[in-house]
Amino acid sequence: MAETKPRLTELDPVWKRICEEAEEAVADEPLLGGLMHSSLLHHGGLDDALAYRFALKLSNGEMSEQLLREIADAAYAADPALGKAARADLVAVHDRDPACHRYIQPILFFKGYQALQAYRVGHWLWQQGRRDMAYFVQMRVSEMFGVDIHPAARMGRGLMIDHAHSIVIGETAVVGDNVSMLHSVTLGGTGKEEQDRHPKIGDGVLIGAGAKVLGNIRVGCCSRIAAGSVVLQDVPEKSTVAGVPARIVGEAGCEQPSVTMDHRLNGGSSG
Repeated sequence: MAETKPRLTELDPVWKRICEEAEEAVADEPLLGGLMHSSLLHHGGLDDALAYRFALKLSNGEMSEQLLREIADAAYAADPALGKAARADLVAVHDRDPACHRYIQPILFFKGYQALQAYRVGHWLWQQGRRDMAYFVQMRVSEMFGVDIHPAARMGRGLMIDHAHSIVIGETAVVGDNVSMLHSVTLGGTGKEEQDRHPKIGDGVLIGAGAKVLGNIRVGCCSRIAAGSVVLQDVPEKSTVAGVPARIVGEAGCEQPSVTMDHRLNGGSSG
């Protein structure tokens, strides 16, 4: 395996908090001691723990846990941006999901977060020219988590994919920073064209459950897409669209829709 980087541990407040929460969880529920130690407390840092979870979840009879662990260790060692993105995603989930009370929850229990971190390793493989291995990762993420993100897609930092069931994101899709989306979202194409054919999602966008955004269109920064909408045309920034096909129904209602997570069309504060 590639060498880990324990020197970051003492300066990493996110990892420090994760370890504290894991120790508290063991004290509260001793039967989870094995899980907490193998997945978190045994490791020297978050990158190491995520590499372990990647290998544990995606291994099967065709690809051993040891081989996948070596791949993930190499990815995190070669590209520090992977660890930075993982931390940003973790904080985003904790801040935006009212069901998330501890940092350990997304790492251990939330398939949206786990699928996104596995995609990031697959994307690193794609960038290294290891296309078939990247496709293997995509396949296993889809099988294990119900999330199908093409390894060539470009995903920003600070993302939250809530519930995450039946997420589909195509090859030429681009998702900006600080985006939030719910289950059954599709960022897809409109036919059999082979070039740039998928949506470009700006920073701070909120995409409701079941929304379909199709074609090489742009969704402007800090916009909202209502649940169940089918978006076929560009969306201006700081606007709300809804319907089938989607149309503009008003302004976004706030500066950061993806952070407030308010899906109501009147833009009022959530209760």
